[in-house]
Amino acid sequence: MGDPKRRRKIYNSPGHPYQKPRLESELIVVGRYGLRNKKELWKARTQLGNYRAQARALLAMEEEEREAREKLLNDKLVRLGIIEEGTPSDEILGLEVEVILKRRLQTMVLEKGLAGTVHQSRQLIAHRHIAINGRIITSPSYIVPVSEENSISYAPHSPYADEEHPMKNSLSKQVGLVEIPEKRSKYERR
Repeated sequence: MGDPKRRRKIYNSPGHPYQKPRLESELIVVGRYGLRNKKELWKARTQLGNYRAQARALLAMEEEEREAREKLLNDKLVRLGIIEEGTPSDEILGLEVEVILKRRLQTMVLEKGLAGTVHQSRQLIAHRHIAINGRIITSPSYIVPVSEENSISYAPHSPYADEEHPMKNSLSKQVGLVEIPEKRSKYERR
């Protein structure tokens, strides 16, 4: 069986738990991105804080070592789609948490039009209906790299992969890809 792993907290919670402006702003972000709870927001904020700490540490290094490490950090953030190519490390310090939340699989599924709402996209991911390059991903918080962004689709075994599925028709109507014929009520005279 082996020794159990020591679990570590992967987020930092706010220092003061009850600050009304912070609570209200967090609630808006949680609703906009369909997060399950504020812990997911705090994880994204901590991840962004780690990138900022690395950028601050780069500013204190000598020039030779700084260039090599700055290139590594910038390449990683460009690969994840958090910053664009050629962004200086000074601008990493000014990033907002929405940059990380926009790269989550849950948000990308909604942007691709595979789901109607953020909550539905989370459900599709958790129920194994979404795949990237044919590989099923069950974590809504998966940060999608730029290279995998165009390969998000329904899983091959999923009923949603069928073109005749009723949800596909309703999604295309929502997105505006198909014209919606007006349907008469059964009580309306013809």
